[in-house]
Amino acid sequence: MQNLEQICNEAPILKKTNDLYKEFYQYLKIFPKKDQYMLGRKCEDYIVSFMEIILLAVGSQKQEKREKLLEASVKFDVLKVLFRIARELKMIDNKKYLNLEERIQEIGRMLGGWIRSLQ
Repeated sequence: MQNLEQICNEAPILKKTNDLYKEFYQYLKIFPKKDQYMLGRKCEDYIVSFMEIILLAVGSQKQEKREKLLEASVKFDVLKVLFRIARELKMIDNKKYLNLEERIQEIGRMLGGWIRSLQ
């Protein structure tokens, strides 16, 4: 079994996603209380679920890996929409949203490149 550092070296997308989670976790603390447990929790769940799928993909064979990555892509698309909703409802300000968006774009490029490399 590989340790986390080895896995992150093999799949740098995990490190980037971990950084996204840490940043979002800090922002979650400033969400209005009622929203922390609704939309905030949903965003957190999607980030963790995305990481789980990526971890499964790392250890999978090529065809299964592609299927896992496509599944992760769907989760990631939903997460982007949830972040946008949080900004529109003013749960996070534009500056924080732009910070998250920058991370999301980088992760999206990495994910897209990985999927294309398996075709």
